Amino acid sequence: MELKSSDLLVYSPVVNARINYIFQLILKDLLGVNYYIVNDIALFHSFQGARINYCVAPVDGTIHIIPAGLLEEKGINSHQIRFAHFTDHKVPFPVYSKNADYPFDMFSAAFFMVSRYEEYLPYIQDDYGRFSAFSSIAVQHDFLHIPVVNRWADDLGRLLKTKFPQIEFKKREYTFLPTVDIDAAWAYKNKGLIRTIGGCFKSLGSRDFSDFRRRIQVLSGLADDPFDTFGILKDLHQDSSIRPYYFILFAGYGLNDKNIPTNNVAFQVLVKSLADYARIGIHPSYASNSNPALLEEEIRKLSAVLHMDITASRQHFLKISMPATYRNLIENDITDDYTMGFAARPGFRAGVCSTFKWYDLESEVVTNLNIHPFAIMDGTLRDYMKVDASEAMNHVRSLIDEVKIANGTFISLWHNESLSDEGRWKGWVNVYKELIYYAAAR
Repeated sequence: MELKSSDLLVYSPVVNARINYIFQLILKDLLGVNYYIVNDIALFHSFQGARINYCVAPVDGTIHIIPAGLLEEKGINSHQIRFAHFTDHKVPFPVYSKNADYPFDMFSAAFFMVSRYEEYLPYIQDDYGRFSAFSSIAVQHDFLHIPVVNRWADDLGRLLKTKFPQIEFKKREYTFLPTVDIDAAWAYKNKGLIRTIGGCFKSLGSRDFSDFRRRIQVLSGLADDPFDTFGILKDLHQDSSIRPYYFILFAGYGLNDKNIPTNNVAFQVLVKSLADYARIGIHPSYASNSNPALLEEEIRKLSAVLHMDITASRQHFLKISMPATYRNLIENDITDDYTMGFAARPGFRAGVCSTFKWYDLESEVVTNLNIHPFAIMDGTLRDYMKVDASEAMNHVRSLIDEVKIANGTFISLWHNESLSDEGRWKGWVNVYKELIYYAAAR
């Protein structure tokens, strides 16, 4: 080991997979500093450069962070999480010592958040079998709206620079990535004869005559399909020089999976046309979450239509079951997943607004699956929180501002149908326009 004056040396009596993982995320990925972890106290004492002492016993001339114990453990254990106040929010894993530079173990806290430790523990499922936002410590202690891991890393960076001016960081830059889920490419068109007839009878049976008339108008070519907003999306993204990601539900019909039949020629043409100016990923069906063979089939079919490998995904209904969902994705050569976010509340499910590697907590290994957290979804605001279109940007701007301050990546999740400017989505096309312009501005 050849240390330079601009390097950072970390001392930890224990060096294991958890410690290596979270120090890599905080120090290398977020702060961009060149660092080494050692458990040789003599070597640590002899180094004259920047030092972090991750140990109970103090060492003069270092930044002292006291371990709370989580990173030294093996297995998944139930914890009675306590909290302290730090700056303007609560933080887990407090430590009480006059010798420490921080009132909490930021490395344990960050690991708990990004590993999604709480999602491996017993929890009450929501209606779709998901870990609910309201079960998370971030919602219960009111910091879901803050990318806390980025904040902690930045605070540590400032302290390092103050104590050790010679240390060098690689600056991160803010980026914006709009993503669109296509759960239903069209509201009325290309559904197939049986579904079309069934839809007509359903409208008549419920005496929804306006829906019946609209269906007939669209099918006869007298009106545009309300979900066919792909031209609007293309124009908005290209005006801001943004290349979006589209996640396609390419699956058989089911209770929670109701896109166009995958063998429909018009649907396949649409998917190919989107790939001309956007990136394409799979939107694994709700049914495939518990059926790995079905997941493999859906990826294979989409790949065959596009004549390209499919390496990105976002789960339909944002359904993640730890660790099975991510393991199934890895088995199917998915390298990047964009599911990390809550349906019921906007914010930062893993406490971070930057890409990170998934840590398989059951196996205690770092995987090559890149997790890309999103911050806001249209349905969260409209359907879960009952926010009106005129108020929506009040919720969106503050999240974008947080990500810009953190120099992270702001990822939005929208649907083609919410730009229809009809029914419950009246006025929401303007929300998306404002979001694009505000998020794209540097």
